[in-house]
Amino acid sequence: MTPEIRAAALDEARSWIGTPYRHQASVRGSGADCLGLVRGVWRALYRDEPEAPPPYRPDWAERFGEETLLDAARRRLIEQNFACAEPGDVLLFRYAAGHPAKHCAILCADARMIHAWHGRTVCETGLTPWWRRRLSGVFAFPSKPART
Repeated sequence: MTPEIRAAALDEARSWIGTPYRHQASVRGSGADCLGLVRGVWRALYRDEPEAPPPYRPDWAERFGEETLLDAARRRLIEQNFACAEPGDVLLFRYAAGHPAKHCAILCADARMIHAWHGRTVCETGLTPWWRRRLSGVFAFPSKPART
């Protein structure tokens, strides 16, 4: 990923701060969940989304136990080592050991991240030890989107 793409991804993510949490939504200022935020950043960078997520319930990861989010990230983004993560990268988290990844955020400088989570607006928060223990993947946006 180029420094310009990372900067653009972070700038776009910051423009979503204050957007209310809405499950399955991806409209800046109107509503977004964590995936909706990442989808919105993708659209700002590349225009069209490469694939639409299927409808999902809040308990989708627990119900099916599949790595849906992690698999999609590996198809469309560039996997990184956390030690090499930079602002603008996408972070994936598992809420519990042995469970699929089901939360995502955009990394900011100074161990902070932008994300949407239930009951809050899109916000910038600390990448605290609690979150670090649950980190399951770090991904960079590609310089150019992969075509299917």
